[in-house]
Amino acid sequence: MATLLELVGNTPMAEIKRLNSNPNVRIFAKLEGNNPGGSVKDRAALNMIQSALDRGDIRPGTKLIEATSGNTGIALAMISSLFGLEIELVLPANSTRERTLAMEAFGAKVTLLDGIEKCRDYAEEKAATSGYFMLNQFANPDNYMAHYKSTGPEIWRDTDHKITHFVSAMGTTGTIMGCSKYLKEVNPDIKIIGCQPVDGSSIPGIRRWPEEYLPKIFDPARVDRVMDISELEATLMTRKMAKQEGIFAGMSSGGALSAAIRLAEELDHGTIVFICCDRGDRYLSSDLFG
Repeated sequence: MATLLELVGNTPMAEIKRLNSNPNVRIFAKLEGNNPGGSVKDRAALNMIQSALDRGDIRPGTKLIEATSGNTGIALAMISSLFGLEIELVLPANSTRERTLAMEAFGAKVTLLDGIEKCRDYAEEKAATSGYFMLNQFANPDNYMAHYKSTGPEIWRDTDHKITHFVSAMGTTGTIMGCSKYLKEVNPDIKIIGCQPVDGSSIPGIRRWPEEYLPKIFDPARVDRVMDISELEATLMTRKMAKQEGIFAGMSSGGALSAAIRLAEELDHGTIVFICCDRGDRYLSSDLFG
């Protein structure tokens, strides 16, 4: 019988059948909502905490602080509780109530501020002045290495080495950086596509960062193409994904699927894998499915 932490990763993939109109291209959703904490962020949270413990950077009783838009916070709260670590999570005030309640259920302290940039500034200042340790998912190589060690190899294995294109939303950019690093090593011809919101759009989990807040782990050389996604496009695709494919996920996953479908329309043949980041039940109090 596996422990909870042993259940992180090895998520299934499901083929998109009804929304994909190109019979020569296969599209697969990597269902990260099947992780114990309900999102892809379980992988990075576990690797960041475990690596910090192994190095001696933190120990049971250490107080952690982290800025997050939601899923990383839930994952960190869950895993911190298992290692005896206190954690304060700093979220944008517009985060859904489901997410903040989930963090509090795992024992985290939740602080709400106006916008993720202010959250990051607050966490950095408190880490520098108040005795907290910040894992700093935006600059921590342990974030993307989680995906180099697990997500990328799983995709390569489960497509029987046939993947031609990888599509991912870009927030902290850990998922796309780690998967790109691995997939390009095994086959340099695999194309890596990132998704970002168009100017003025708000899509939880996807960011168009101001230059001064661009994640330090992001290397643009590891991304072959960036596709802009509108808030409306991501919303409508998220709803279609639930109604027509039976996949209940958040808006960033709808954005990634939108990009994958657009990409499939351009190709003569191929195998596309996109990251389906989390589960839709985190967004029921919003108007995403309204």
